[in-house]
Amino acid sequence: QVLLAESGGGLVQAGGSLRLSCLVSGHISTISMLGWFRQAPGKEREFVGRISTSDDSTDFDSSVKGRFIISRDNAKNWIYLQMNRLKPEDTAIYYCAGKMFGSTTYDYWGQGTQVTVSS
Repeated sequence: QVLLAESGGGLVQAGGSLRLSCLVSGHISTISMLGWFRQAPGKEREFVGRISTSDDSTDFDSSVKGRFIISRDNAKNWIYLQMNRLKPEDTAIYYCAGKMFGSTTYDYWGQGTQVTVSS
C-alpha cells in the first residue's frame, strides 16, 4: 500500500509561481513512476508530468513543458511540482499518483489540491 498526500495549492496571479508537494509513504519501493495530473472544471483529468523513481528522469505534457519542473527530495519521500509562468488555463485540482512496477496504469492517487490562477 502506498499513500500520497498533496499540499501547496492556492490562488496565484497569472505569471506567478506555485510549488506543490506530495508526500509519498508506505511501500515506496514498489513504485516505478510518480506522476502529476490535473482536472479542470468540466474537463477530464489530464497528464501533467512524471518522474521515474529509478533515475529521476522526467517528462511533461506539451502544455506545461518549459514552465513546470518535477523533482524529488534526497530521502525520496517527497515529490514537488514547481509551476512557473502560470496561466488561467492551469486552474485545476492537481493530483499526484504512483504507478507500480509492471503496472500499465497509475495505482495510487492522492486527494488533490486546488490551484487557481487569476487573470
